[in-house]
Amino acid sequence: MTRLTQRQAPAPLTRKLTEAGLHPLLARLYAARGITSAAELKTDLGALLSPESLKGTKEAAELLADAIEAEVRMVIVADYDCDGATACAVGLRALRGMGARDVHYVVPDRVIHGYGLSPSVVAEVAKLEADILITVDNGIASVDGVAAAQALGMTVLITDHHLPGETLPTAEVIVNPNQPGCSFASKNLAGVGVMFYVALALRAELRRRGWFNAERPEPNLGALLDLVALGTVADVVKLDANNRLLVRQGLARMRAGKVQAGIKALFGAAGREPARATTFDMGFALGPRLNAAGRLADMALGIECLITDDYGRAFNIAQDLDKLNRERRSIEEEMRDAALATLEETHIDESPAIALFEPEWHQGVIGIVAGRIKDRAHRPTIAFARANDHDGDGELKGSGRSIAALHLRDALDLITKRHPDLILKFGGHAMAAGLTIREADFPRFRQIFADTVAELVPAKDLQRTLETDGALETGYMSLETARLLDAEIWGQGFAAPLFEDVFQVDKQRLLKERHLKLQLSKPGAVFDAIQFNCAENVPGQIRAAYRLSVNEYQGVASVQLMLEYFEPA
Repeated sequence: MTRLTQRQAPAPLTRKLTEAGLHPLLARLYAARGITSAAELKTDLGALLSPESLKGTKEAAELLADAIEAEVRMVIVADYDCDGATACAVGLRALRGMGARDVHYVVPDRVIHGYGLSPSVVAEVAKLEADILITVDNGIASVDGVAAAQALGMTVLITDHHLPGETLPTAEVIVNPNQPGCSFASKNLAGVGVMFYVALALRAELRRRGWFNAERPEPNLGALLDLVALGTVADVVKLDANNRLLVRQGLARMRAGKVQAGIKALFGAAGREPARATTFDMGFALGPRLNAAGRLADMALGIECLITDDYGRAFNIAQDLDKLNRERRSIEEEMRDAALATLEETHIDESPAIALFEPEWHQGVIGIVAGRIKDRAHRPTIAFARANDHDGDGELKGSGRSIAALHLRDALDLITKRHPDLILKFGGHAMAAGLTIREADFPRFRQIFADTVAELVPAKDLQRTLETDGALETGYMSLETARLLDAEIWGQGFAAPLFEDVFQVDKQRLLKERHLKLQLSKPGAVFDAIQFNCAENVPGQIRAAYRLSVNEYQGVASVQLMLEYFEPA
């Protein structure tokens, strides 16, 4: 059962924003999301939080400036998701743009090395004879990996945004807004955002040293903002004011055609145009194609796409990524169907949490499956796959997705404190986390996970709630309004507008046996509508929660309602 609630937009605040020049609809939507003045919507880079307030950037800048001047070898260790790939690309492009002559990268294999800077990854870096090891989007929990690197004589710089554990690694420098003692106002920077801030600090340090000249010009780091925007949106971090500014600047560059060759190629592979880029494109078209490389192949493929300036090469790689993404979708559908079949045999209402495991599941796709099941059942969900090909006596890798009422990493931390022998390792965020357990312990973990969630989450919060912006005036249900909303920045923590209304159902049919295509009407207006992955029969009158979208077909654009939920009116 889903409950619809409405966001409240205080009338005086809405009026204040309208009088400041905002479109009346945007003023209402922003007021409902806590915006209190037009100043919070500034889009110029001058409003960006200062790098000086991000703990560690000064030391990181000095370390990297010394390395560039001494021409020592630097190796970036990336994560294998979109945030990690874009952070690596920002690091490589920034360092090379500022004169680094000897900088390389290594990306872990999800199956072979696991997550983060493990000692086995350090062994790969050692083969490159690195002097300085730089992590992007990982490393804050890699106590053993950092120690292994330092034992081999490497200097370690960690750039990360994940929550630290009780013990910090002994890296020479750590840049992470979530580390103890950091006063940076935005705790929601993605990994790519952290690396971008390090690049800003490095440029300032080199400028102070008089490094730049006619033969070695100062780079325009604004040219990297398309990468920053993509990684930020794809990693589903909260879009606070600072992140919205970064994303808006990146989107502006995309729409102006000022994009990296790889991002342009990814748009082409997705059948979309940079000139009409939206946050939806980054989260649901470009991001998944990059992530597919890390899930099914080697994220080096995605990184190469983002660091080449040869559009022909980028386009060929983007086509490979597109094929991997189609394969990923096929695997995901099979795994999801198997998971749903298991759930049909389970009384979901009786369990506050879900843990699933099938021996044949693919380790690279379990996070997506967990997310799909979480959305369907509105329960914290962890999906497990075997860590390696074995006969069932080894380890399971789990990937979890949570609901708003449960901080998933904290829940796993609590389980570890109470049952020290159960979880071998874990890490993550409030809404997503990864862990490793022994296969033999899966039944025990499933019960303990459910008991822990029952303790931490009130029963009322296990009911799915959709927060809407109320009814939308018929005059605003237009192509013009859909494009107005598409031009704005929406995402995690700053939800895209979701409206609700009562409609008459005039026509209904299924597309590809799984998507519901509808013709809806209300007095004086008729609308096309669609709900994906829904094959239910629709009653004659419904209350629907929907988003406005632009539907392009044979060169003709029209408004379409994207249904999130419906119930009999």
